[in-house]
Amino acid sequence: MINRRHFLTTVAVGTASAGVLAACGTGSSTSGQTGSADNPVTINYTWWGNDDRAERTRKAIALFESKNPDIKVNGNFTDFAGYWQKRATEAAGGGLPDVMQWDLSYLRDYGQRNQLLDLGTVKINTDAFEKSLLPSGQIKGKTYGIPTSTNAFAVYYDPAKLASLGIAEPDGSWTYKEFNTFLTEVGSKSKGALFGGTDYTGVWWMFNVWLRQNNIEAFTADGKLGFSKDDLKKWWNLTADLRGTPAIVSEERVTQLAPKSPFGSNVTATEVTWDNFMAGYLGDSGAKELKLVPVPSDDADNLGLFLKPSMLMVASAKTKFKDAAARFIDFMVNDPEVGQIFKTSRGVPASKTQRDGTTFEGTDKVVVDYETSISQYLKDAPEPPIVGFGTLETSFKRIASDLNYGKLDINGATDAWFKEAEDLIKQNA
Repeated sequence: MINRRHFLTTVAVGTASAGVLAACGTGSSTSGQTGSADNPVTINYTWWGNDDRAERTRKAIALFESKNPDIKVNGNFTDFAGYWQKRATEAAGGGLPDVMQWDLSYLRDYGQRNQLLDLGTVKINTDAFEKSLLPSGQIKGKTYGIPTSTNAFAVYYDPAKLASLGIAEPDGSWTYKEFNTFLTEVGSKSKGALFGGTDYTGVWWMFNVWLRQNNIEAFTADGKLGFSKDDLKKWWNLTADLRGTPAIVSEERVTQLAPKSPFGSNVTATEVTWDNFMAGYLGDSGAKELKLVPVPSDDADNLGLFLKPSMLMVASAKTKFKDAAARFIDFMVNDPEVGQIFKTSRGVPASKTQRDGTTFEGTDKVVVDYETSISQYLKDAPEPPIVGFGTLETSFKRIASDLNYGKLDINGATDAWFKEAEDLIKQNA
């Protein structure tokens, strides 16, 4: 393998890689009711997001309808939290919309309960998707979700802030000790005006990356935890010496700044999170430029990184219009003009057909180039997490917050999270 110490990972230029392409689950079409231009069928489509995503989605819907006059799409959206509350209510009443934007965290909850359509029974072209990405939408051999786009974990930083402190820009080839030293240096040199970053050990998905760096599974095939209490203690101990120092911002300050992030509020110099948040951070912070480099790892050849579907398209198992739903999903994930509408606002387009048909400039290009730069280190995307994962992810953040506040020590935090996790797994066994 190429040692990343000799691989420039700071992104400035680059082109999207073709990657490994594979087909998956494109079975024969299941007949559903069909319409005509004079008498089109109507399918319901719902998504979460802000007004910007709503405007882009409506443009995509209008484009679909112009090319498919026998189908009308009735679209609506809400915020992320309200979205899942509404889906739970609809599922209990047996009335999920025909097509839905979906999150990986909730795929197993609904797929295993037969509430989502097996998309392998309808015609959706997945030839242009990378082989390593498709399993994220599959459960026990059935395809329930098709990725619209991808994102990967990264460290954001503001080059102007580092320059003002006389700190050299990182190239992403750092161990956890080196990363912590960097955060400490930022906090020290800014004399309290700027924190190094947030407590990255409070983020579930960064913990997942660390587990992969250590060749540990987050979950087993039978739906149990794949890591031990000692593993979680090691993780939360990584920033033990930084809590309460200028290296990482306090949880109290994080709460005060919400809904903006500390990074978007110009309170920290870095942020460890998904790469498709770039546009939001630029808008919130007013920064002229932000850059992306890989997360730290103590193994230079194993960064633990993967492309995660930033969102997926799914259909209701009870839809009366399977063919219409499949055509709409295929269009939304493959059509090049749809790629031009969304750019990277949903993440980097998962379909090569859509990527190749999209012009990426400015902020969009930075995100695409970052994912290109880490392509040699990427591993398979995770399969859908266990039933109830959304609850576990929320409790992970809450308990890590209590740790940051000093309400719990590491042993207490670990015991508290494991108890919640094990209770939830028993309930869903």
